[in-house]
Amino acid sequence: MEGVFTGGCQCGAVRFRAEKLGRASICHCRMCQKAFGSFFGPLVGADLAHLTWTRGQPTLFRSSAKIKRGFCSKCGTPLSYHYPEGVDLAIGALDHPEAIEPQVQLNHAVRLPWIDHLFEKPVAEQEYDVGDVVSFQHPDHDTTVWPPEEDEA
Repeated sequence: MEGVFTGGCQCGAVRFRAEKLGRASICHCRMCQKAFGSFFGPLVGADLAHLTWTRGQPTLFRSSAKIKRGFCSKCGTPLSYHYPEGVDLAIGALDHPEAIEPQVQLNHAVRLPWIDHLFEKPVAEQEYDVGDVVSFQHPDHDTTVWPPEEDEA
């Protein structure tokens, strides 16, 4: 996928820009579950020649002999998956994750036993008005300064 894709962490300390993305996937391995604190890890390949860290850098954790995982050291947001052949970005860290639909599932044989039925569960309405939530999360677009000046908040 070609275009301009931006993203970053929750607190805004780390931001990136990618102009060429590859295959999008979800990985069911236990390391991805733990790294994302979730049921699987949603990732999309990034062309290193077209990937720029525009604010800060991810902190890298060596999760295995060949893999390093990037995250924001200030807020903990998972950001990247570094392997000998390249890097993948966390789809959820993109400013517009809805634009990237996973095309393949990796390590499907070790998925959680109930994952195939997850979206068959009943939907419960929120008990609060989402519009009343005051977020301190970085917005889904690049900013010149972050955090905002006190008088802007």
